[in-house]
Amino acid sequence: MSVQPTKAMVLAAGLGLRMRPLTLTMPKPLVQVAGRSLLDHVLDKLAGAGVAEAVVNVHYLPDQIIEHTKSRKQPHVVISDERDQVLGTGGGVVKALPLLGDAPFFHLNADTMWIDGVRPNLARLAEAFDPARMDILLLMAPTTSSIGYSGRGDYSMLPDGALRKRRELQVVPFVYAGAAIMSPSLFANAPSGEFSLTRMFDRANEQERLFGLRLDGIWMHVGTPDAVQAAEEALLESVA
Repeated sequence: MSVQPTKAMVLAAGLGLRMRPLTLTMPKPLVQVAGRSLLDHVLDKLAGAGVAEAVVNVHYLPDQIIEHTKSRKQPHVVISDERDQVLGTGGGVVKALPLLGDAPFFHLNADTMWIDGVRPNLARLAEAFDPARMDILLLMAPTTSSIGYSGRGDYSMLPDGALRKRRELQVVPFVYAGAAIMSPSLFANAPSGEFSLTRMFDRANEQERLFGLRLDGIWMHVGTPDAVQAAEEALLESVA
């Protein structure tokens, strides 16, 4: 049984240290790639997936993001204001849960970018998410065909989509692409205060309820100023 999430959480609270000097005066989600901010690229994809409401958390230079998103209609943006606290990627979701409701929701990093293949990846995620079998479904990009990524990967993936975490010296073929569907029930006994979302990934993995879906298209890791240009070139080629 597939679910069609109508709400999303977009993580936009980070300091963007690796994106300096661009982020000295603006938050990373507002850095522009091909004439649109990273955040708008993400919100556009959510609108295309039928999401009505996106909860965007803010911490660093929050007023710029609040101002930037206030006139947005599709999806409508609700701000989760963390300017006075540091909650981490996990604590940020816990704070936003009352705004997200009881149904599975999309979860995206504000700085993730990809070029869709034949079918939009968010629609594919919604189709593949089975709440009976999984608590989290991560969009996984093949490391070899991604732009701007040079790490060792995050997970290997079994034929049924079940994920296996990379061991310390191992190199694995997939990296988390910064987009997922999650069940709110996952956070039932979550820690309070600051913690990383990877703790929830690990918990779901231990219970064999963490799955992945291979991204169809090209993923772009926009982590540094140099990566912005690489992403722009890939985007321009894709529409040429």
